[in-house]
Amino acid sequence: MESKEELKEQILELTRRYYQVAHGGKKEFCPGKSFVNYGGRYFDEKEIVNLVDSSLDFWLTAGPWAHKFETRLAEWLGVKYCVLTNSGSSANLLAFYTLTSPKLGDRRIRRGDEVITVAAGFPTTVNPIIQFGAVPVFVDVCLPGFNVDVTLLEEALSEKTRAVMMAHSLGNPFNIKAVKRFCDRHGLWLIEDNCDALGSEYTIDGVTRKTGTWGDIGTSSFYPPHHITMGEGGAVYTDDPLLNKITRSFRDWGRDCWCVGGVDNTCKVRFTGQFGELPYGYDHKYVYSHFGFNLKVTDMQAAIGCAQLEKADGIVAARRANYKKLYEGLKDIPELILPVAEENSNPSWFGFLIAVRDGVGFTRNELTGFLENRKIQTRNLFAGNLIKHPAFDEMRRTGEGYRVVGELTNTDFIMNNGFWIGVYPGMSSEMIDWMTASIREFCETRK
Repeated sequence: MESKEELKEQILELTRRYYQVAHGGKKEFCPGKSFVNYGGRYFDEKEIVNLVDSSLDFWLTAGPWAHKFETRLAEWLGVKYCVLTNSGSSANLLAFYTLTSPKLGDRRIRRGDEVITVAAGFPTTVNPIIQFGAVPVFVDVCLPGFNVDVTLLEEALSEKTRAVMMAHSLGNPFNIKAVKRFCDRHGLWLIEDNCDALGSEYTIDGVTRKTGTWGDIGTSSFYPPHHITMGEGGAVYTDDPLLNKITRSFRDWGRDCWCVGGVDNTCKVRFTGQFGELPYGYDHKYVYSHFGFNLKVTDMQAAIGCAQLEKADGIVAARRANYKKLYEGLKDIPELILPVAEENSNPSWFGFLIAVRDGVGFTRNELTGFLENRKIQTRNLFAGNLIKHPAFDEMRRTGEGYRVVGELTNTDFIMNNGFWIGVYPGMSSEMIDWMTASIREFCETRK
């Protein structure tokens, strides 16, 4: 009779063969007929083998694979702690709510406090601020970096300011040196939304670190088009043990207990502690210190992430190479503003952001329409200008709930004129050449 281990190995070997039949063949690229996606899953048989392997264990919720992923991602990033969650948006939610914990004393963010951010980006960088009851303070961005205009930070500051929370736009780091010094000078928290920038690097005073690790807390997303994927997934990371403990509490229902799944009494006071006004000795596993959530992942998702993480360095290198090829092919077109890396940075590009200059004889929509007709996917810079969206209608009518510093001139320009195309590792040289040739052809014919 075959053993469990022998049966598993047969299943995993069949899984490897299945990958080769179902996914392993290289598809021929036909310009104008084949789709050029802006992003997508980048995987081989290892991800599927890990997925099947973990499913056979039938752990289902977060377990050994999740712990393995958290440990390895923390090591890769160069931080002490990593908390795995079910999406990048949840990671942002957890990161922000972590800073509202009463355990942080006078430094905690309270309802009505202000958080400096930008409107040119993805909504879930800002949503947690509003959902909690704090006030986002929007400042403009700069071109051609498409990130925060740091000269506006002091103007945005008020006696209510408690934090800065913003993203590294499409993988291009914002000016971390200026933002971090601003935060340090005024005793503010810094949350780095690193969801689009996994593997980007930034240097301050000769020290190079990955983005997401310069602030108090960083976040990542593992949605399929992102640098690495587990389908749905995200992470929060920090070097601060208290922030890590609070994040885990908010992720896991708000519980006070920090035992991992399947383990009891790590604290050694499970039935001998006094918590709040509960009876002495109340089971610590059911003591709650925060109004939390349930934002864990399954072990099967984490197993995919473990295989993806092994490819992370190669994925980053491919994205940088694809950016360089696109930039070199388009840099002499005067009608376009191309993305330029922030000084002191080495971006791990998520996308290639282009803006059409005003008065050049064509619009962003005309150019993107041309590309889409050639089956080249394009995307706007997410929300463009967040405060123009229906979600802000009531706040705009009442004039409450957010604050704007100056004019969001460049933000509106990006909303009207900006779009991006992909640089993900699944792109071939033929695809890059087709995108470059198509953009050049359109611009030449409209001069």
